[in-house]
Amino acid sequence: MSQRGLSHREAQARLSRYGPNILPEKPLEPIWARFFRQFQSPLIYILLFALLFDLGLWFYEGMHGLPIEALSIGLILLFNAGLGVYQESRSERALARLKELAAPKSWVLREGEWLHLPSREIVPGDWVRLEAGDRVPADGVLREAQGVLLDESVLTGESLLQEKESAQEAFSGTLLVRGRAFLEVSRTGAHSSMGKLALMLGEIEASKTPLEQRLERFGQQVARWVLALAALIAVAGVLAEGLERLDEVMVFAVALAVAAVPEGLPAVLTLTLALGVERMAKRKAVVRRLAAVEALGSVTVIATDKTGTLTENQMEVHHLDSPDPARALKALAIANDADEATGAGDPLELGLMRFVRAQGVDAAALRGLPRRSSRSFDSAWRYMRVTVEEGEKPVSYLKGAPEVLLSRSRLSPEEQRLWSEKAIAYAGEGYRVLGIAAGSGEVEEGLEFLGVVLFWDPPRPEVSKAIARAQQAGIRVLMVTGDHPATALAIARQVGIHSEGVLSGEDLEDYTAEALQQALRQVSVFARVRPEHKLRLVQALQAQGEIVAMTGDGVNDAPALKRSDVGVAMGQRGSDVSREVADLVLLDDNFATIVAAIEEGRSIYENIQKFLRFLFSTNLSEVLLVALGAFIAFFLKLREVDGSLLLPLTAVQILWINLMTDGLPALALALDKNPAVMQRPPKPPNAPLLDLASLRFVLISGLVKALLGLGLLGLVPRIGNSLEAARSVAFNFMAIGQLFFTYPSRRTEVSPPPNPALHLVVLLGIGVQVLVGAWPTAIRAFGSVMLPLPLWGLVLAAALLAWALAELIGRWFWQARRNGCESQRSLG
Repeated sequence: MSQRGLSHREAQARLSRYGPNILPEKPLEPIWARFFRQFQSPLIYILLFALLFDLGLWFYEGMHGLPIEALSIGLILLFNAGLGVYQESRSERALARLKELAAPKSWVLREGEWLHLPSREIVPGDWVRLEAGDRVPADGVLREAQGVLLDESVLTGESLLQEKESAQEAFSGTLLVRGRAFLEVSRTGAHSSMGKLALMLGEIEASKTPLEQRLERFGQQVARWVLALAALIAVAGVLAEGLERLDEVMVFAVALAVAAVPEGLPAVLTLTLALGVERMAKRKAVVRRLAAVEALGSVTVIATDKTGTLTENQMEVHHLDSPDPARALKALAIANDADEATGAGDPLELGLMRFVRAQGVDAAALRGLPRRSSRSFDSAWRYMRVTVEEGEKPVSYLKGAPEVLLSRSRLSPEEQRLWSEKAIAYAGEGYRVLGIAAGSGEVEEGLEFLGVVLFWDPPRPEVSKAIARAQQAGIRVLMVTGDHPATALAIARQVGIHSEGVLSGEDLEDYTAEALQQALRQVSVFARVRPEHKLRLVQALQAQGEIVAMTGDGVNDAPALKRSDVGVAMGQRGSDVSREVADLVLLDDNFATIVAAIEEGRSIYENIQKFLRFLFSTNLSEVLLVALGAFIAFFLKLREVDGSLLLPLTAVQILWINLMTDGLPALALALDKNPAVMQRPPKPPNAPLLDLASLRFVLISGLVKALLGLGLLGLVPRIGNSLEAARSVAFNFMAIGQLFFTYPSRRTEVSPPPNPALHLVVLLGIGVQVLVGAWPTAIRAFGSVMLPLPLWGLVLAAALLAWALAELIGRWFWQARRNGCESQRSLG
């Protein structure tokens, strides 16, 4: 190719003139619209009703003093909406960064050099290198097209593949299914065919995940229960107090309903997911669909490729075994599409070029021979052919699977058997084996077999440990590769994948569905596998109830990636189409990164459960304290000075506790780290949001805390203090005790590491509560009294006791669950 491409200066000038090569994006939603959207929730509707009701009552009574309850509810709503906008913006920024990381790149010719640039920097006049599996990044004209087959269905809706030749047009968004070519770009961005359709490809999906939908339904159920509770309290209050105190009864019922509403749920979920995907990105795993985050936590099988994922993908030639080394080296240079100078091309072909050059062969001169025709490598035929003109005669050079080229050679059956045994022996030592052949004319049969090339691609040093971690976490690891069976089995044993033999793609074709199901229980290594075999393996595993993560990098891997529960594409060597259909893209193509992503997925789910345990145990304790306290006060005929029923907490005190404990402490739980999650089996995807152990913890710890609060209400007057002091003690105990409840709520079978952010939030919350209990203005606002130091000591002692009891309750339930699981495993 004689082209040198654009100069860097000209490319920059054209980028300024035509703009980036991206499709039009819809404008961001304005901040005010986001703010008001935070109020579109059944839980928030309850708070809004409470606010309007209290304001209406205040107006009706002549607007005397400040509407403390209404102001408290308004503060809760503003705090929640502001937090929701902040977390939503943070999540969008995280997704934008992920989108940037996952953005496609192209090989672009600039000043005679091939550069791997983001596709957004392509400008009209650029020359772009295209290979099978690439999306065409812009409109243009094909140059030096070889066996090009394009899928244009994204533009035309026509599923029939289109053959293309040099000088024909190719359009942005179409897919190069087969062959290779250069594209001379003519239109980019909004001016391209895809730009005119305004269709976004490969966009990170930010739609609601199944987990978010489950939590939304869960919130709606909670809202119905809360409304029923408020109605029950209101009816009971009217029966106890009479219609003349209807306004006070309604204010109290509304306040109690507010206390039961988990209004922080959406904000915490958004934050937890955003932090999780950010942590995954730092560990080289880019999430393209948020639904994959929760699916990762349930994965039971990882079906992984070998080359570059379990191994280092160095592709260095270890040895050439050939009866005619000079001709074999010539074949390796000619049947090769890599560009060694720039690093563009397949790693295997680049390794071959380095080896040819190291043997003193002038590869450039050999590559200068005019090509007559070529056949690109495909998993269907498993070899590559290039036919060149040598002395006015066509000569074909081929490289590919040894068994395929041997079957097409003119060797005798005995000679074929000897070479086949030699290839199997090499593969058994862990080498990747490549066959070489040549023939006179444009032929693919009756070939002269030129020997084999041995590649040594060592396992990545961290892979054995990652596989052991996955297996410890109850995840089975399968190797699914296109390599020779002996090579696959040798590498599998080195990295710790245990298998009773190995199955090839041809074996899979002969197996019935029942036989494959049986084989999958014993065999963990699959070799010479084609993409359609991968799809069949995924379907068979899913039929067994497994949650499958499947890796892939080729254009034909797309069906298996799409069908799997978590499709994992390679970011370095993967095709554009494999990245588009994948849920997760590995920037480093490393198996250990998949395990790290699974750990993050499990950790996200764990933190959501911690928040739910904390939220509902504390809210339940409030509801029980007030409901039981009101019931006791009614039967003991305990009354305020004005004759109204003496309640354990006032409406404004309930609202304050809700604001204090459902906000920052709950959000701090999203920062928890959970290394112990990889010591447990995967959670079923349909597991309840609160499992039985968590539900028992919520019910019993909430009840214990409420009973301690009632105990304080009975104890404080008996030691010579007023009923108002008793209520103030209960108020401070509930607020501080609920801050302490974050700690037992975050512990499961194994105690998590310290969370500095949580410590800071709890200490800050206690300081604020002490200020509320000691500052005269706040004391008047909350209807409490100044407490002497001994009563503060009682508050702290009771809060610490509640904490200790909740710890014991939680540990007892988790230990009981662990013992039950171990008993089931031993019986199994």
